[in-house]
Amino acid sequence: MKTTIVKPEAPKWILIDAEGQSLGRLAARTASILRGKHKPSFSPHQIYGDYVVVINASKLTFQSAKLHRKQYARHTGFIGSLKVISLGDLFKQNPVQVIEKAVKGMLPKNKLRNEMMKRLHVYAESEHNHGAQKPQPLTSSPSTDSTSSRQASSGQASNN
Repeated sequence: MKTTIVKPEAPKWILIDAEGQSLGRLAARTASILRGKHKPSFSPHQIYGDYVVVINASKLTFQSAKLHRKQYARHTGFIGSLKVISLGDLFKQNPVQVIEKAVKGMLPKNKLRNEMMKRLHVYAESEHNHGAQKPQPLTSSPSTDSTSSRQASSGQASNN
């Protein structure tokens, strides 16, 4: 039996503004776009995703307890050398790395992850150097749409 492989279309460039968004929702939406799950030609063993440019990484919002409770750990390889840093400290040092770690954790743990991560470009401020690619701004996320539609439907139900 022959396997049919669809020729991928040219990837688009998508611009996401992180200002005022929560880290988890932003990372989940970004990982989905990088994988290409928003396209009808999605296949888990191929890279069909688009390029993503995230701006204003330094303007994310967090729950206050999350800044101290969430810990990132790494080991240098020497005995007793476990390095631990909190989300708040890492965010002060490098807000770009916070988003990159969150998105990387939401991508599949296989050989395609590094290729998908090469398509992610994160910037702490609103300036980026991908103007020539003409990234299309992402207007709204599905979580925002479903929340507003739920509020609207519950408001209509209470009025009747």
